[in-house]
Amino acid sequence: MELTNLIIWLIPLPPLLAFFFIVLFTNKNNKLSHSIAVGGAGLSFLGAMYVFYQALTTNHFAEHPFGNAITWLNLGDKPFEIGVMIDPLSAIVLFFVAITVLMIFIYSIGYHNYGQPKGDHDKKGFPPHGAAQDGHTVLSIEPMYARFFAFIGLFAFGMFTLVVSDNLLTLFVGWEIMGLCSYLLIGFWFGKDSAKNAAKKAFMTTRVGDVFMLLGISYLFTEAGTLSFKAIFTEEMISHLAHADSYIPGLSVAGLAGILLFIGTVGKSAQFPLHVWLPDAMEGPTPVSAMIHAATMVSAGVYMVIRMFPLLQAGGHGELTTAMTVLAVIGSITALFAATIAVAQNDVKRVLAYSTISQLGFMVAALGIGAYVAAVFHLVTHAFFKALLFLGSGSVIHGMEHGVLHTGNHKVDPQDMYNMGGLSKKMPKTFWTFLIGGFALSGFPLITAGFWSKDEILADAFANGHMGVFWTLAIAAFLTAFYTMRQITLTFLGKARTKEAEHAHETPATMTTPLIVLAIFAIGFGWVGVPEHFPGIGGILPNWFHDFIAHGLPSFIHFETIHFSWTPLITSLVVALGGLLTGWLVYRNATTAENDPIKKLLGPVHTLLKNKYYFDELYDKVLVKPLAVFSEKVVYEFMDRKVIDGFLHKVAELTFSLGTIFREKFDLPVINEFFGDGTAAMTQWFGEKIRKIQSGNIQQYMIIAVLGAFVALFAFWMTLN
Repeated sequence: MELTNLIIWLIPLPPLLAFFFIVLFTNKNNKLSHSIAVGGAGLSFLGAMYVFYQALTTNHFAEHPFGNAITWLNLGDKPFEIGVMIDPLSAIVLFFVAITVLMIFIYSIGYHNYGQPKGDHDKKGFPPHGAAQDGHTVLSIEPMYARFFAFIGLFAFGMFTLVVSDNLLTLFVGWEIMGLCSYLLIGFWFGKDSAKNAAKKAFMTTRVGDVFMLLGISYLFTEAGTLSFKAIFTEEMISHLAHADSYIPGLSVAGLAGILLFIGTVGKSAQFPLHVWLPDAMEGPTPVSAMIHAATMVSAGVYMVIRMFPLLQAGGHGELTTAMTVLAVIGSITALFAATIAVAQNDVKRVLAYSTISQLGFMVAALGIGAYVAAVFHLVTHAFFKALLFLGSGSVIHGMEHGVLHTGNHKVDPQDMYNMGGLSKKMPKTFWTFLIGGFALSGFPLITAGFWSKDEILADAFANGHMGVFWTLAIAAFLTAFYTMRQITLTFLGKARTKEAEHAHETPATMTTPLIVLAIFAIGFGWVGVPEHFPGIGGILPNWFHDFIAHGLPSFIHFETIHFSWTPLITSLVVALGGLLTGWLVYRNATTAENDPIKKLLGPVHTLLKNKYYFDELYDKVLVKPLAVFSEKVVYEFMDRKVIDGFLHKVAELTFSLGTIFREKFDLPVINEFFGDGTAAMTQWFGEKIRKIQSGNIQQYMIIAVLGAFVALFAFWMTLN
């Protein structure tokens, strides 16, 4: 146990050390930099797998989770402790984070070293200044490569810290480290205005949620006197928080704190209406997209709200609390809202970005209806197949960029799906792994992880009578399958629609191997959660996931047994298979974006969807521009220049006037003339008088010395008498 606790403390450390080593020592050596970064991720992976194995094999682990704490501050007579904790929830999150992070790190080596013809690379393997990378332009050679691996190392440290924390304070520290890294990595190609703007947009939008989250943390600490999960999630404390009135009438302390914390998730996990930053985050390199959208940042938001589930359902007594209702509504709206937008996007990565927003909505809605285990299950499966899809999209883009370099036509957008087609033959490994990820996202029945986790959410919603959530998520699931098959068809099937697609080819093993590993989990992980009541195969496979996760909750939280029903199962099959079939039928003969079949069908609605319901324009007109005008006209011109600068100028004038008076009345006559000049004159007078004894006559000096000696002896004799 002591060894396990020590390893838990050490898990976040290797990526952090890699960050410092790269920044301080190896930033001029690309190979050494990425070796250190991957090595750090590998060490964290080994530590995480050891801890996960111990969690699976330790008796009574749920009742006695791993971890310990140290005193950080003494607050009066009560110490404030911080520490680490691994319970069933954090163990399973640590499992998928460690795997996906390591795969992304390995993939990044090939990603940054592939795409340029041999001879165009500099001596250390990085494309020269101005070379195209993932649709962007590389600004410099040496620092950018090492900087990337340093930043993703710090990113990984933030996520590992968040997962192993046993309290909200250090969780928030990891949360904010990831916020900083997302800003740095989304704007990685900072020579592009779009990248800079996307980074600022992500940073500012997520800060809105983080401010409310910090308020929730402060409020919870004020009311509970602690931020430790173990101390908060006791029956006595939860009961106290559930029955204590907050500042808002009709809302308990637990409800208000839970909603404030959830707003942090709304920002971090890009839920409606703070979803606008995530699609623009595609300006960053593809491995960054995979980390943000699957392995770390957005998963952190859902993980945090899942962690706070006992607080959200406090006082519900089997019914939905106000906080849970907020989650159910926001999650359902987000799931459907983002899915409709994804239908009309042509950028291969933006489709996945809106898909991420939608799938996170599934998890939030599941938590809102009390489907705790289903939310965790979908969080894990989504991390695997969405990381696979994003890395697969990066592979596709790199393959297309090779075609662009071959033809020399740099006007072709390598991320536009209508410039692709026929890539299944050119890039078979990327195609098959992407197909697995796409089918998992769509919920293809039985053989993909996404089916089991998404079906469980729908089953929970149906069994507990939340029909609004059930049908909203079902429609969103149909659209998910539709836009996923649209993406697969336009990208890989049919014939190449451009010469660039004809000259695309497969990416190297450093990029395809992580795809294969993630594809295995996108299929296999779903089989650990097959419901026991599932017809035909239920009970054959050990469904340890449900018991493992459910036992991690406090004992006073109980789940109702869900009885099998054909309705949610048939619904899952219909929406998944129907959406996939419809997507293929509609787009199998698509040629150009102008002739997009769905565009003809939807007409003006397609324009609305393609422009994302004009939310960016709305926020720009309602918030950004008015705030910019307010900042310039009121804050800068009035407050700063007139009020503050005017006050400072008056103070300066008064100070100058007082200084003039002081100089004329005191400095010149007193300091300069009396003390300064007077002292100098007195010194000069004494000098002139004393100078007369400096005659140079030795006899005179001896007489003075003898007289001085006699005077001294006389004085000494007088003191004796």
